[in-house]
Amino acid sequence: MVADDPNPKERAGSETRFSAALSKSGSPGAGERAWYAIHTYSGYENKVKSHLEARIASMNMRDKIFRVVVPMEEEVEIKQGQRRTVQRKVFPGYVLVEMILTEESWYVVRNTPGVTSFVGSGTRPVPLQEHEVRAILKQVSEEAEKPKTKISFTKGQSVRVIDGPFTDFIGTVSDINMDRNKVTVLVSFFGRETPVVLDFLQVEKI
Repeated sequence: MVADDPNPKERAGSETRFSAALSKSGSPGAGERAWYAIHTYSGYENKVKSHLEARIASMNMRDKIFRVVVPMEEEVEIKQGQRRTVQRKVFPGYVLVEMILTEESWYVVRNTPGVTSFVGSGTRPVPLQEHEVRAILKQVSEEAEKPKTKISFTKGQSVRVIDGPFTDFIGTVSDINMDRNKVTVLVSFFGRETPVVLDFLQVEKI
């Protein structure tokens, strides 16, 4: 049984709903670990993670609920010539949970403050496919090692050079190299367009 249950009546009703849903499902069998996605209130993903991890510890569910993940990616923003790294949620409104689905574990997750539902068919929690989970975790790992750069300009747009020997020149973006953080800008010299390769920090959108 789950320890330290604050509301036994609510738990009993929840478990009845769970049993009815599970009887119709093709969910993994008893003792099988799987990843599930849960809906949360927007902006509450990290709070849900913290609340759920606290419930797992206080209700002795570490042998049923193993990992709680809010998929994040790092993104490099460039504003006013300054580069800063910010974290973005890959799937806003969702949290991933690795668990063995039982009446108790379902109750602990579903009744965590901020959780609105499991992702599934109707009331039935449906586990994520293994390839989906691998792709998500791999993406998060790769983004942590090499953050994406967010830029405000695109090919064909006009930009102003704000640093280097071409400061105050106006040009047109002809190529963007995300791997090298470089942009090629066509600037006009004596009536002729000349390609100039610059760092993202050296230009700004007009």
